Amino acid sequence: MGRQRPGTPTLEEVAARAGVGRGTVSRVVNNAAGVRDSTRRAVQRAIAELGYVPNLAARSLAGHRADAVALVMTEPDWRLFGEPFFTEIVHAVGDALTDTPLQLLLTLVRTDTERRRFVEYARGGRVDGVLLMSVHAEDPLPDMLAEAGLPTVMLGRRSGEECVTYVDADNAGGARGAVTYLLDAGRRRIGAISGPLDMYVAQCRLRGYREALEPAGVAAGASLVVEGSDFTEESGHRAMTELLARHPDLDAVFAASDTLAAGALNALRAAGRRVPQDVAVIGFDDFHPARPTDPPLTTVRQPLEEIGRTMVRLLLEEMEDAPVAWRHVILRTELVVRDSA
Repeated sequence: MGRQRPGTPTLEEVAARAGVGRGTVSRVVNNAAGVRDSTRRAVQRAIAELGYVPNLAARSLAGHRADAVALVMTEPDWRLFGEPFFTEIVHAVGDALTDTPLQLLLTLVRTDTERRRFVEYARGGRVDGVLLMSVHAEDPLPDMLAEAGLPTVMLGRRSGEECVTYVDADNAGGARGAVTYLLDAGRRRIGAISGPLDMYVAQCRLRGYREALEPAGVAAGASLVVEGSDFTEESGHRAMTELLARHPDLDAVFAASDTLAAGALNALRAAGRRVPQDVAVIGFDDFHPARPTDPPLTTVRQPLEEIGRTMVRLLLEEMEDAPVAWRHVILRTELVVRDSA
């Protein structure tokens, strides 16, 4: 489920170092009355020596909660907030918080300055926990939040060695199943439209595509893969146009998201290709698009509602009592067959 948190001092360790009880440390952290000056100095010295950062668990003992959770998106383009995937996650998280007293705050963090500003904002007690989505490989924000002692849960992960609690779908397995379905249907010239490969989710879906082709003895050359600049329809349209130019004999394509697949369908229609007769198309996500695709899209369903609920559950647990290990949850996907494949 995860690895031990490296070097994160706890309230109990501060109490042991100072020779006092946990409640005394909490009162010192929260500037409460009723603590002798000598005891207060001992606790403050232990906090300094251990590098302890007061977290929500400590604040909650004194009733100092913000009753707010931040949902942070780290994409540089604010327009992506309007993409169906993000709106579905926002709805799922909001629904999961309905029966709690917590408010949901949405924010966009794109630059180093905004990262520092948000961490200071969160450390100032304005939020009780942070949910992160769309985090790219080199983004330091999850580590900054962890070092600040802020309960944090990510949607997805930055790499296979992630050291922050996350919830993810089985991206590689879902892609592998989708491409295996195309192979079983007799397709042999199968292209792929990946998402931006500085995101681990895109790497995993591309890996699943390749893992399905290799044992079948079907070509998986680099020219059959086009990397999307993002997960938008426009990116899918450009990538599909490029694939057709490279391989006019293409008979199937796996797209790493439904929006990429919708763009691919538009490009195929513009090129006079019939779907699925000439080219079969499979996407990934299975959310409700802004408009229906023509034909209806075969896709890999990831359980977005369950992802949102699980993220909230893990965050609430970390807010109450920070666990000693990072928790990593990977949820099953399902192939939903419709008319495009």
